[in-house]
This record gives sequence, structure tokens and C-alpha cells, in this order.
Amino acid sequence: MSFVSPEDFAKQKIAAIQEYSILSWQAIAGLFSRPRYWSEIYSQMDSIGVGSMPIIVLTGFFTGCVLALQSATSLQEFGSVSLTGNLVALSMVKELGPVLTGLMVSGRNASGMASEIGSMRVTEQIDAMRALGTDPVRKLVTPRLYATIFMLFFLTILSDAFGIAGGALVSIAIMGLNPSSYFNNSYRALQYGDVVQGLVKPLFSAFIIATVGCYFGMTTKGGTQGVGRSTTQAVVVSSVFIIIVDLLVTRGMIGIFGR
Repeated sequence: MSFVSPEDFAKQKIAAIQEYSILSWQAIAGLFSRPRYWSEIYSQMDSIGVGSMPIIVLTGFFTGCVLALQSATSLQEFGSVSLTGNLVALSMVKELGPVLTGLMVSGRNASGMASEIGSMRVTEQIDAMRALGTDPVRKLVTPRLYATIFMLFFLTILSDAFGIAGGALVSIAIMGLNPSSYFNNSYRALQYGDVVQGLVKPLFSAFIIATVGCYFGMTTKGGTQGVGRSTTQAVVVSSVFIIIVDLLVTRGMIGIFGR
């Protein structure tokens, strides 16, 4: 690893932020202008959405199971085991569902985007696209951005549903709670602001996953080693950004809705 002066390091980071901002703006602009590569968009929806369903379902379900088990054990000391459904529903819908879904999709798809586009970059396929008059951002980045935003929204809903179902399984089978009481408490615990908060977060997470993954892919250098490096950086940076943005969105939603 080569060392650079603080001045050069700052210049590199500022230049990277500039390149990322330009790439993101071009990808967003591509959503609202032609040509649109619908076949590429549908292909990415299948890869990102359908391909991620098993890991999202398993993650959400077992997170709900663990959450219910831990909550019921703690609430039992206060004689409030019946509130387990409230805690599971609020935790999954407001926080755990959106964040865990974003992190799982980031690990699976941000790395895939970086490696796929990075391989095209080092083999000069992207330069060939430009030579043939095709905009690589519109062809490669915009479909991935559109597909990630669209599919992550529904994957989060799926994760929330299976998380609440997992909590119900543990609460009913192990803790002996009444099924109707659990689901009634889960439903009554959620308010409009909670649902909005849980459905806004995946939009930000999807934007981060797609743009960061594609950015590191488009800026890959150094052959196959560079592809591996870009893949790792895409997962790390997107995961950190998802957590930071989650904090900011949560603070903003609390300011708006008061909870």
C-alpha cells in the first residue's frame, strides 16, 4: 500500500466525491429520458429482486424469531408478555426490516454490480460501448438504479411480513401467547408514521446500493486485482452509508411524526 501526502489524499477524495455525484446525476437523469433499456431493467429486477428473496425471507423470519424470544423473556419479568407483538412489529417495520434488507442486498448485489461492471471496465468493453455510440451510464447504471429502487421497496415489505410471522411462531409455540392477541397488538402498535418511516428508508438504501456499486465498477483499475478491490470497497462503503443515512432518516422522521 503506497502512502500519499494529506494534500493528495484530500484531493483524491474530493475528486472521488465529484465523480460519484456526476455518475449519480447522470443515472437519475437517465430515468426520465430516452432511450430506456427495458430488457436490461427487467433482467436486473429479476436478479436483484427474485434472486434476493431467499436470503431476505430467511433473514427477516429468523430476526423476528430472535426478537420475539428476547422481548418475551425480558417482558416476562414485568408481567407484560402480551406486548411482545407490539415490540416485534415496531422493531421490524421501523428499523430492522429496512436496515437488514438493505445490508443483505448490499452484500449480494453491490458486490455483483461492482464486479460485473469492473470486469467490463478492465476488458475495455465499456470503451467499446462508447466507440459504438452507446452511453454506458444509461445502459449499465440507470437500469440497475431503477431496478434496485423498485425491488428493494417490496423486499423490505416481505422482510417485515416474515419477521412478524417469525415472531408469531415463537410467541405462540414457545411462549404460549394467544394468536389473535399477538396479531391484534402488532396491528394496533403500528401508526401511519411508523409505516412511512419503514418504507422511506429502502428508497435511500437502494439509491446507495446501486450508485456505489456501479461507481466502484466504473472506476475499476488494475486488472483482476482491481476488480476484487472494487468489489470489497463497494460492499463496505455502501453498508456504512446505509447505516449513516438510516440514522439521519430516523432523526428526520422522528422530527416529522414525533415517534
